[in-house]
Amino acid sequence: MSRVGKSPIEVPSGTTVTVDGQTIKAKGKLGERKLRLGDTIGADIQDGQLVITPKGNPEKSRMMWGTMRSLAQSLVTGVTEGFTKNLEINGVGYRAQVEGKNLKLQLGFSHDVIFPIPEGIDIKCERPTAISVSGADKQRVGQIAAEIRSYRPPEPYKGKGVKYADEFIYRKEGKKK
Repeated sequence: MSRVGKSPIEVPSGTTVTVDGQTIKAKGKLGERKLRLGDTIGADIQDGQLVITPKGNPEKSRMMWGTMRSLAQSLVTGVTEGFTKNLEINGVGYRAQVEGKNLKLQLGFSHDVIFPIPEGIDIKCERPTAISVSGADKQRVGQIAAEIRSYRPPEPYKGKGVKYADEFIYRKEGKKK
């Protein structure tokens, strides 16, 4: 039995969740999203809570039970609070700024890197060396943050590059004479 799948999902006030067959729809202050469940998983709303249950083939449904419950939890949290990934830029002359619908990154290349901001994602630069990526979809927020980081990943000698705010970079000792 799935320990994750057993726990119900609390639906906060101001958020509406509806179950229509194999589709869960959530609507909140940050937008509307939906999730398609697999054929071996069922969903129901009981006492203001979303309950995910396995059905049909026991082995296949038990494999997906916790996964679908976790995805449904992310769906409800996304339309209620949203998700945020913070990035830091380290390096002399390295900086970022938002210009209209683009993120302009200066990362030590001979040219500026222009990253178009996708629909549904909000990118802010509080400081020239700090980037905040936020949105309602947990997967897309993480993917966009990973793409920005991939332009100049942190290197282990001086720590220069784009890194997650909570990431620790293991430092290496340089060459000795």
